[in-house]
Parts: sequence; structure tokens; C-alpha cells
Amino acid sequence: MAADEIKAKAKTAKKADPYAASVDPATQQMIIKAHNDEVETIFDRALTLKPCNIGEQGTCCKNCSQGPCRLPLPKKGIEGKDTRMGLCGATPETIAARNFIRMVAGGAAAHSDHGRGVAETFLAAARKETDDYTIKDTEKLLEVAKYCNVPTSVMVEGEDGQKVQEDRDIYDIATDVGELALAQWGQQEGEVVPVLQAPEARIQLWRDLDVMPRGIDREIVEIMHRTHMGVDQDYRNLIKQGSRAAIADGWGGSMLATDLQDILFGTPYPVQGEINLGVMKEDHVNVIVHGHEPLLSEMIVVASQDPELLKLAEEKGAKGIVLAGMCCTANEILMRHGLPIAGNYLQQELAIVTGAVDAMVVDVQCIMESVANVAMCYHTKLITTNPRAMIESGETIHIEFDEHSALEDAKKIVRTAIENFPNRRAQPIIPNEKEQMVVGFSQEAVKYHLGGTFRGSYVPLNDNIINGRIRGIAGVVGCNNARTTHDEGHLIVVKELLKNDVIVLTTGCNAMACGKAGLLTPEAAKVYCGAGLAEVCETVGIPPVLHMGSCVDNSRILLAASEVVKAGGLGKDISDLPVAGSAPEWMSEKAISIGHYFVVSGVYTVFGVGLPVTGAPRFQKYLFEELEDIYGGMWDLEVDPYEHARKMIQHIDKKRKALGLDKGKERVLVDMAARRELDAA
Repeated sequence: MAADEIKAKAKTAKKADPYAASVDPATQQMIIKAHNDEVETIFDRALTLKPCNIGEQGTCCKNCSQGPCRLPLPKKGIEGKDTRMGLCGATPETIAARNFIRMVAGGAAAHSDHGRGVAETFLAAARKETDDYTIKDTEKLLEVAKYCNVPTSVMVEGEDGQKVQEDRDIYDIATDVGELALAQWGQQEGEVVPVLQAPEARIQLWRDLDVMPRGIDREIVEIMHRTHMGVDQDYRNLIKQGSRAAIADGWGGSMLATDLQDILFGTPYPVQGEINLGVMKEDHVNVIVHGHEPLLSEMIVVASQDPELLKLAEEKGAKGIVLAGMCCTANEILMRHGLPIAGNYLQQELAIVTGAVDAMVVDVQCIMESVANVAMCYHTKLITTNPRAMIESGETIHIEFDEHSALEDAKKIVRTAIENFPNRRAQPIIPNEKEQMVVGFSQEAVKYHLGGTFRGSYVPLNDNIINGRIRGIAGVVGCNNARTTHDEGHLIVVKELLKNDVIVLTTGCNAMACGKAGLLTPEAAKVYCGAGLAEVCETVGIPPVLHMGSCVDNSRILLAASEVVKAGGLGKDISDLPVAGSAPEWMSEKAISIGHYFVVSGVYTVFGVGLPVTGAPRFQKYLFEELEDIYGGMWDLEVDPYEHARKMIQHIDKKRKALGLDKGKERVLVDMAARRELDAA
């Protein structure tokens, strides 16, 4: 479709109300500009393309050519025995469970395949097959080697003939770690190694339930087999396999991706950055990196600072190069380099609508095919880089990225953007909106902030949960969804939690929504938090919402929860903690896999928008009630963001009560005799 055809179609299409579509002023301004430019965006399409109500309920089966078999709930609900069945006799529970765990498989495959790509590059760096990547965080390497049971020292014979212990070469250790990590995908038996970082009680529970993942790929493939027509037809058994695959994702492939990225690129520690469309500059070459894998974006960071390319930009009339991120690639380059974020998922088309983007560089996941058509209406070059993610629409350029020629590939991409700078078709209109934020709170950084370099510990966090200054912890994550008002659900849920003294850990598009709203600064604590949480944040010097990275980095939240368990005083397992999870505006299969690995890790997890399970009441009850008796965590659904937050707080209070933290404790002055008794104990 040519640009004039795209504009002709947009001219007759329904137009989204920009103020109903988003709470973000920059997004509203660009929706208006898109309408003036006769360019259709996802916000407009959401008005005309309505979702299938049976698909929303999860009871449409198309797993064989006899279907699709559609089993809607009767308008009056189920009266008596539910007699609905597909052509083969599949019940609504079987259909909904199959569909649900196929989403788990899709999400686990996406995040874990991301991890596989990182492991391959890591191994190339460890073997010194590429000069572009090196081991940057040796301390993190030694930590990962420890849980991988890779030796970091060897016994050698000294000059006097005595055996002495000697440290191994860092790259030899890295090679062994890389080989073991990569083996986790194809492993056929045993247990996926990173899972052993979970609390001991949780590991034992998974073993007792027979859901310990044997190998990452194996569990995903087994889901596809079990959900084939005529195989597994028991929703409980289907969810058991979904649980194995979800654990293999969250405690396996995703965790390895995060750990190996930290070793290659550096473990994040707090850094200041900026966010929103206003980070772009009219008189600069603007390059947007969009997607999820930092392997390429790390090299583009280097290329964008190359003196030769900066000189070329000047020759083309630009004052410099702005490199900004979109979606989770944005989180990766922000938390390691302080580079700006242009926006989250629903802003990707709108970045191009500014007319200021000289190249949008994409890799994998969450990239709308429509960006290719939008790019045709402006001067933007859309560059695909991954053989797994080509785009047929528009006029895309493919510059394949290879880890063995990473920097050269990145320079070629940046050069393409620079040479496109003079081709701008009109004066860009860039919104003024941008916010400062502090990001990069890995679990290691949180430990440091709470206890310092030599006494890093989660004990101060536990102490403040026990004494009631902090009510509990919430992990609020997930995508944007065009079926809801952009960013509104994220912000309402987070603000309600903060004012009730619940500290928030965030990743992905939720983190960006919070950043745009000014919630990722230490100063936000006084404005948005209850008195207890505000006092803690001010004392420690942290924001009340801790940015922990991209969506693959949800594993950091799992490890932070494990650290809280290890610190003591709040139970023996994650399921004992006063914590809750949330994805207010989820939309991708990855979110279902993430949600499920939090549930089976023992976390009460609430989703907004909807869940494709409501057409199968018994299956829904199993997820929303019965799983808690099995795993200590369960699913819930709440579309209203205020009620969504209330449910999370109610669950946190339930856990506080179970721990005996709901009762006020009498303050006792400890005299020397009492202190000696404590010391003796």
C-alpha cells in the first residue's frame, strides 16, 4: 500500500478522541497531529475493530479444521450442568485451559528465546570470537558461576610441591557458564539450574508437585503436544504443564537472559534519565531503537558516539545524534547508560508522527506492523535487524545483526539514519513533555541502598514491613492495551498503592508510565506516599516506585522476593510475604507467562482489561481460588483500577495478619539486663 493510499484510508476512518485515548499529554498531542496528517494509528483502529466476545471468554477452539468451535456463555449464565462442548466433545474448561497454556507457551518462548540469543552472544564473547563484547561485571559472573556449580578456582602445585588454590581465568569461567547456560534450553531431564535460586521451601513444593522444569524448550514443546486435538483433556493437568513451562521461563530462560546481560553489559545501578517524546531534538539526527534485545542496542550506543559518525551528522546539517529507546529496549539502554526513553508500547507510531525520527531500528517483540505504513507517510527509515522478525508492509530496510560483526552492523544502521536527516518532509513537531527519573534498581542495587557496600542487606526493608512503615510490596508490570485508556490503569493502581504505604517494584511499560508521571524520583515520595513509606524513601534516598528493568527482568522481582525471605522475619516462602502482583494494561502472551510464573511462585496476581477464562466457570474458579491451596498464589481479574488496587491491599493485609503483623506492638525500653539476655540467645 502506497503512502497516498494509506492517507486516503485514514481520511475516511473513525478518529479516536485523543483525551479519551490517553492520559499522557504528549500522546494526546501526537494523536491530534496524526489526524491532521491523515495518518491512522492503533487508537483509531481500536474504535472500529472490536474484539470477539467468545475469544475474550477463552472458549473458541481452532486447534483442528473441524472448528472453530465457539462455546459462548448462555446469556442467563449456566443453569444446572454445563452441557456445552465442541465437535470432538471438548468442554469449555478443556478449551479455555488449552488456550491459556498456549499463551504461556508463546510468552515463554518469546522471553526464553531472547535468553537463548543472549547466551549465544555471551558464549561468543567468552570464547573471544568477537571483539565487540567483553565481560564487564566479573562479580556478577562469579555469583552466576556459583549457582551454576562452575568452579572459580582450581588446585595447582606450588613451587614447594604443595597444592595451592588458584583463581581461574575469568574467560574460562565465562565459557563454562555460557555452555551450561545454553544447555538449559535443550536439556531433557534433571532440573533447570537457575530455579535453585528460589527459596528452599518453594523448590521443595515444586518438586512435590512435580512441576520442576526439566528443560526450557522441552516444556514449551510439551505444551504444544498436549494442546493438540485429542491429547490432554483435563484442565488441571493442562495447567500443571503450563506451570512447568512458566517456571522454566521466569526462573530459567528469562533469569538467564537478565544475568548474562548483566555480566556482558554491567549490572544496573541507579542512574538518572529522561522520558517521553520530548526527549527528541529537532536539530539532531533522531534514532529510535525499539524492541527487547539489548545485544544490538548496546552496539548502537557505541556507534552513536563514534567521532566519524558524529562528523558525518554535522556535515549533513545536524548538531548531533539523539539515541532514544522505545519499549523494553528503552529500559535496557536507559538503566545502563542513562539514555532517554521516547515512550512505551502505544507511543511507537506517534514517535514517527513527530516527523523527527530519521530511523526506527527494531528487533523482536511488541513491534506493530503498522509502524511500517506510518513511516511511509513521513521520511523515517524503518530498519529490521533480526531474521526472526521481518516486516512485509511498507518499505522496510533489513540490516541483519550478527554478534560477530556487531559494531560494524550498528555503524551501518546509524549511518543510514544520518544520511536520511536531510530528507525530512516538513518541520518536525516534537511535544515539550519529558520527565526526569531515577532508574536501574537491580536486586543488587536495592541491597546496596538498604545496607551499604559492606553491609548490603534486605533486613532494613523487612524491619520496616514488620514495624508497619511499609505495608507491603507490589510488583506492577506489563504492557499497554489500546482497549483501555493509555497509562491510566497503570497510574491509578500505582498511586493507590503508594498512598497506602505499599512500595512498588516495576518493569516494562508500567515503569515508563510511572516515569512519565513523575513517580520515579525520590521527591515523589512526599507527594504520593503515605507517611510511613514516605519516611522510609526519604531516609534511604530512593523513589517509592523502583524501576527494575525491562519485562524480561521480572526475574529481578522474583529474586528480590527471595532475598526478603532469606532476610528473615516474614515467613519461609514467597507465599508468606505481604506481596501482590499486577498487570493493569496487559496485552501480550508474555504477560500470561509472567503472570503464571508469579502465581506458581506464590504471589497473588491481578490482571486488568480481561482474562480469556471467563467462559469456563470451573476453570476460572480453579485459577482464581483453588490454585492458592496448591501454590500459595492465585490469579484474579479486576478491570476497575481502584478496585484492582484495593484487592491487592486487601491481600497484603491478609498476609500481614497471618504473620501476626496486624497487631500493634508495645514499645519496650531495653535495659542492660534484657540486652545481655538477647546477646546470650
